[in-house]
Amino acid sequence: MDKQLNPYAVILRPLVTEKSTALSTANKYIFEVDSRANKPQIKAAVEKAFEVKVKSVNVMMMKGKSRGGRRFGRRITQSPDWKKAVVTLMPDNHIELFEGV
Repeated sequence: MDKQLNPYAVILRPLVTEKSTALSTANKYIFEVDSRANKPQIKAAVEKAFEVKVKSVNVMMMKGKSRGGRRFGRRITQSPDWKKAVVTLMPDNHIELFEGV
């Protein structure tokens, strides 16, 4: 490991979708995270930022979407790849940020 990431730089934003809202009832929360972060760094960042206990972390790399078309001389561009993490909390913990969404 070359350099330790700042815990507050690991979590980029929470993902609030229908699926993530449904998963929050099962104590699972979804975040977009830095692509260089690993599972222990994500776990430490969530525990420090939200003062909760993390049970497990699952990560996945998401492929960026193609944008535009080859019309009128424009080139096809692609949004960058990104990483998302599904964080499962201990049964008695929850994150207030997602409540009431």
